[in-house]
Amino acid sequence: MRPKVEVLTVILAGGKGSRLEPLTRDRAKPAVPFGGHYRIIDFALSNCLNSGFRQLLVLTQYKATSLERHINLGWRKFFCDELGEFIETLPPQHRIDENWYAGTADAVYQNIYSLEKIDPKYVVILAGDHVYKMNYQKMVDYHHRVGADLTIGALQVPRNEAHQFGVMQVNAHDRIVGFQEKPSDPASVPGDSTQSLVSMGIYVFKAETLFEQLCRDANDPASSRDFGKNVVPNIIQSHQVFAFPFSDENRKTQAYWRDVGTIDSYFDANMDLVSVDPQLNLYDLEWPIRTYMQNLPPAKFVFGGIGGHIAEFQRLDALGNTSIRKGQAVDSLVCNGCIISGGTVQNSVLGANVRVNSFADVSQSVLFDHVEVGRGARIKRAIIDKGVIIPENFEIGYNREMDESRGLMVSEGGVVIIGKGAKLTRKVPQIA
Repeated sequence: MRPKVEVLTVILAGGKGSRLEPLTRDRAKPAVPFGGHYRIIDFALSNCLNSGFRQLLVLTQYKATSLERHINLGWRKFFCDELGEFIETLPPQHRIDENWYAGTADAVYQNIYSLEKIDPKYVVILAGDHVYKMNYQKMVDYHHRVGADLTIGALQVPRNEAHQFGVMQVNAHDRIVGFQEKPSDPASVPGDSTQSLVSMGIYVFKAETLFEQLCRDANDPASSRDFGKNVVPNIIQSHQVFAFPFSDENRKTQAYWRDVGTIDSYFDANMDLVSVDPQLNLYDLEWPIRTYMQNLPPAKFVFGGIGGHIAEFQRLDALGNTSIRKGQAVDSLVCNGCIISGGTVQNSVLGANVRVNSFADVSQSVLFDHVEVGRGARIKRAIIDKGVIIPENFEIGYNREMDESRGLMVSEGGVVIIGKGAKLTRKVPQIA
């Protein structure tokens, strides 16, 4: 028999992530790679372990195979069943009805049998698709101290961005007195018309309050079955609902929390990692970010551009430029198994087992595992999914019209995205 569970953590990881396509065409949004060898969900999971939370349910739904494999290979080893610790993935059970999850509240409601069986005192509900560092135990302690029925993680954002979130109004004691989900005209915080207080999608419930509200919501035919749209607005007048100011463990002057839900926001967050002083600190040993690490050899950089016959190390390209055959990477993250064989990598993130061949140039780009960049290819401002082979002398990111004529997707910010399984061919000019 498992020991009594004080805090049960439920991670919502079934998001489709349509705004991240084609990266989410074959995987759920929380399973999208980030920062080389991480997945987006690794940040929420690492926060749980670092907070001392070791009873976790991960609710999956959309294309969850890679996510479940990642958790099985990389995360189960951290939990000891004999000590009552566990991490379990729960696909839709169809215990309540035959429908898929209609919203965030419905996802938890359809698994209410599993929650009631565990019988926790508190339930922490998290989104599995945000990047940040936070000690959830501080939030639970606050929840207990103020006697809250529900506590919501709160963050100040510029008012012109607040329409993307649930916006809260609080009194002098941080009790929530108003809540609007994604309002067109967000309310500002008192004393600063440029900022709004928004929900981070992090909830701490008294278990009995959660079960009561989920059942009430499930019996409301007008409900969208969503925490932000329905459960929270309906509970703030009748229960003790408080806002908890975001407690950042990133050890930077500016709080870091990112919803990498669009291609451009995802790309920008990765590019931040290769800056000299990134906003997100991945190197803090006191708050480690864990993941599944493959057993791979170290990254390798070959050809130094000197010695031997000059023809072996220089070439003249079609524009008359001389390039040096030198394997190097600067201002970049390069994961294990990579071979930079006479090519140049700048301001880029390379996943595991990437190969960059001679005279190739990769800049301001994110390459997932097993990408191969052909000899002489040039890549700029691109995201390339797993296993894609870039042909010799192929160019990506230098001519938007050419990229789009090849059927490549280009974001509003000009980032070229090449999905998994793409077959690229270089058009050779016909000789008259």
